[in-house]
Amino acid sequence: MGILNLTPDSFSDGGKFNDEKSALEHTEKLLKEGAEIIDIGPQSTRPNAEFLSSTEEIRRIGTSVSQIKKEFPEALISLDTFYAETVKFGFNEGIDMINDISGGQYDEEMFTTAAGTGLPYILMHINPSYETMHEKVKFDDITLEVNRYFSQKTNELLQKGVKDIILDPGFGFGKTVEDQMKMINETEYLGFGRFPLLIGISRKSFIYKPLGKSPLDINEETQKLHRKVLEQGAKILRVHDVAEAKKTVNEFLRSF
Repeated sequence: MGILNLTPDSFSDGGKFNDEKSALEHTEKLLKEGAEIIDIGPQSTRPNAEFLSSTEEIRRIGTSVSQIKKEFPEALISLDTFYAETVKFGFNEGIDMINDISGGQYDEEMFTTAAGTGLPYILMHINPSYETMHEKVKFDDITLEVNRYFSQKTNELLQKGVKDIILDPGFGFGKTVEDQMKMINETEYLGFGRFPLLIGISRKSFIYKPLGKSPLDINEETQKLHRKVLEQGAKILRVHDVAEAKKTVNEFLRSF
């Protein structure tokens, strides 16, 4: 899954792709490098980012989804939003999956709307409100906590009629460095084996801050961690550097 930020304030590539021409060009690059899913994000969720309404998200998306589907019909498009209204708009434009960082907690209509679309839904573990999403919580057992959350939320989704669920443990959101490394080491225990696992650690601070590096200088370390989670059953990697991640995936597949 290659990341396409339509935001002027994303932490690592803010403003680069927030017009339709450059969004198309970046999509082409991601696909050529080996991405199968393009994750479109109209709103930055980094700490202290500007909070946008659904209306503003929809304005930012514009015709990007339909243009990408027209130019690159082979691309699967995931829409990164926690708003039901944005999902409805994206569905009409042709998205293929919903990537909701909030687990349905920031918009009570999200689960019902997701079910109505029939699209796959990415369920992420996160703190219960937008205001607290980045507050660091020290859990007694992060793996147990994430699994408890997944158990409750997947039951809700299934009851609502969402058939295809993908689990995201939520790296970079309200977790200590130690807990995130524990999640890396215990990836095989996250989820219940019945849902695919998505891992999004690309350019995350729990990797670069302890090393005293910038988000753009940790490719080698990130690929080692990608390999580690792949070996433990992760199915989707959400990344900025598609070519490097693809290399890691290919090396992993050749090891069988």
